[in-house]
Amino acid sequence: YLIGVGRYDVTGPVAQVNMMGYANPSQTAAGLHQRLYSRAFIVCNNGNSSCVVFVTVDSGMASQVVKLEVIKRLKEKYGQTSYIIMYMNAAHSQMRRGSMHIGTDNVVEGNINRSPSAYLKNPLEERERYQYNTEQEMTMLKFKANNGDPIGMFTWYPVHCTSMNFSNQLLSSDNKGRASALFERMMRKSGEDRSGNESFVGAFASANLGDVSPRTKGPICVDSGKSCDFEKSTCGIPPRVKNCVGFGPGVDMFDSTDIIAKRQLETAKILYFNKTKEQLVGEVSWVHQYVDMTNQSVQLDDGTNTTTCKPGMGYSFAAGTTDGAGAFNFVQSMTEGTPLWNAVRDDIIVKVVCSVPPPKEYYDCHHPKPVLLPTGYMDRPYAWHPTIVDVQMLRLGQLIIIAVPGEFTTMAGRRIKESVQNEAKAHGIHNAKVVLAGLSNVYTHYITTPEEYTAQRYEGASTIYGPHTFQAYQQKYTSLVESLVTGKHGGFAPGPSPADILNEQIELLPPPQPDSVPSGKSIGDVIDDVNGIFPQGAEISVTFYGANPRHNMKLGATYLAVQQLTNDTQWTDVFVDTDWETRFLWK
Repeated sequence: YLIGVGRYDVTGPVAQVNMMGYANPSQTAAGLHQRLYSRAFIVCNNGNSSCVVFVTVDSGMASQVVKLEVIKRLKEKYGQTSYIIMYMNAAHSQMRRGSMHIGTDNVVEGNINRSPSAYLKNPLEERERYQYNTEQEMTMLKFKANNGDPIGMFTWYPVHCTSMNFSNQLLSSDNKGRASALFERMMRKSGEDRSGNESFVGAFASANLGDVSPRTKGPICVDSGKSCDFEKSTCGIPPRVKNCVGFGPGVDMFDSTDIIAKRQLETAKILYFNKTKEQLVGEVSWVHQYVDMTNQSVQLDDGTNTTTCKPGMGYSFAAGTTDGAGAFNFVQSMTEGTPLWNAVRDDIIVKVVCSVPPPKEYYDCHHPKPVLLPTGYMDRPYAWHPTIVDVQMLRLGQLIIIAVPGEFTTMAGRRIKESVQNEAKAHGIHNAKVVLAGLSNVYTHYITTPEEYTAQRYEGASTIYGPHTFQAYQQKYTSLVESLVTGKHGGFAPGPSPADILNEQIELLPPPQPDSVPSGKSIGDVIDDVNGIFPQGAEISVTFYGANPRHNMKLGATYLAVQQLTNDTQWTDVFVDTDWETRFLWK
C-alpha cells in the first residue's frame, strides 16, 4: 500500500465566540487549553487506482457544508474525477510504501453508560451476550513503512469528549485530543519541532459513543449527595435535572480530562507495541450514497413496512444529560408533552420559523416522542436539520470502517457492526473486522435502538428521524456491503445531492474592534516588566500592550512560549500554547 498521514492546526477563535458543544449561551470562549487539530490518513492500493482518505477533527461534530466545500476545492485544484490520485501524486514525497496492521484491547475504566435505564430496554438475551453496558474495546489501525519506520496510528473507542464541563471557557480538544498529543509526543523524533509538523500522526477517533460518558464516578445530586432518579436523572422536589451531575474520575475537569486521556493512551501503547499484529491484506475500496432520511422505507421484523419521519427533537432533548443538564422543567424520559410547552411550540416557534405548520401525522410519526422542536418544518432562514445524509463505508483489506452520520448508542453500534460483518462474510471476507466511526460527514444527532427510543431519554429524544431511524441505517449500510466488497459502484444511484448553504450562513457576531495603543506605543511593548531574579515556584507577572486574539488565530504557531536558555545565547521552546502545561486566558 501507499500510505500518507497528515496533521493541521484548525483552532478557531479563542475569544468572544460562543462554544457549541453544550449549546450553553453562557459558555463563551475566553482562551485556549489545547489547540485543535485535523488528523488524516490516505491509503492507496498497489496500482494507485483506488484510494481512501479518513479525517478526524478535534471538533464536536462533522459539518456537511465543510465537507462539501473541501471536496469542491479538491476538485477545483486536481480535477473532477481524479483529484484524490492527483493529491497523492502531489504529496508523493510524503507518502511511503508500507503495511497496515490492526489489533484490539480493552480500555480499563474509560467510560460508563449515562443512560442505563434506556439500555435495559434492549432484550435480555441480547444484553446477556455482553459483559458491559458500554463498549470497552479499542481498535487500532497501525501504519508502518516497508523499512520499519513508524508512520502513524488511528484508534476508535467510544467515549464522549465531555470531560471538560460547560463552566470551561478555554478551547479544548478534551480527552481524545489530550491522548493524541501524548502519543504523538512519545513518538516525536529527535530534532523535530513543536509546530505540529511532526512526521508521526496519532489519532483517537470516535465510535458508538451515543450513551457513553467519561465521567466514571457517575451522577449524583449535588444538593444532597444522594443518587439521582434512575429514569429521569432528576433531584429534589420539584424534580429538576440541573442538580444531577456526572463526576469523575478526577478532582476537577482538567484532572478528569487527563485521566481519561491517559487510560486511552495506556491501551493504545499496549496495542501499538505489542498487540497490533494482524496484517491487513486485500483491496482498498469505498462506497458512498446520499440518502433522504425523511422518508426511508423500513421493513420491520414482523414483515410490515413503515417509514422514517421528518426530523424533530423531543422534550427530553431540552433536559440535556448528566454530562450537561438542560433547563426549565424538562426531565429525561418524557413521553408526553405539556400544555405550556406545546403552546410555546405552536404559537411561537412554528409561527416564527415554519413556512408550513406540521400536520398531525408528523407528530404521530415520532410517537412515543413528544416533539418539542419540529425541525423538519423549521425552514427559516433555512432548514434547521439535514434531510439528505451521507451513508459511507471504507474498506482496507479485511477492515471495514462504517462512517455513520451521528452518535450511535452502544447497542445500536453493536447491531450495525454485526450486520455489516455478517454481510461481508457472506460476500467472501470471512475474517472481516468492523469499526464504527461516529459523527461522520454530517451531524444528525443520535441514533438509538428502537427499544431505547421508547425510553425517551436524551438520546432517544435526539433521534431525529423517528423510532425507526436505526433500522433504516442498518438496512441501508447492509445493502451497500456487496458493492464495497466487489468494488463495483454501479449497483446503486449516488442519491440526491444535499443543499450547499455555505453562502446562506448568517453572521450574528460582530467583528472584533480594532486594537489600539497609546501614541508612540506598539502592541507587545512592555509596561511593567518581570523582576530580574525570583525564587523557584514564584508567580511571574508582566504587563504589556496586548491585542484581541480574534485578529490572528496563530494557526501553526502559538500565542505564547515558555523558553529555556540552553546555552549563553540559545533560547529553546519548552512549552507552547497547545501544551498541557500552559493555559492562555484572555478577557
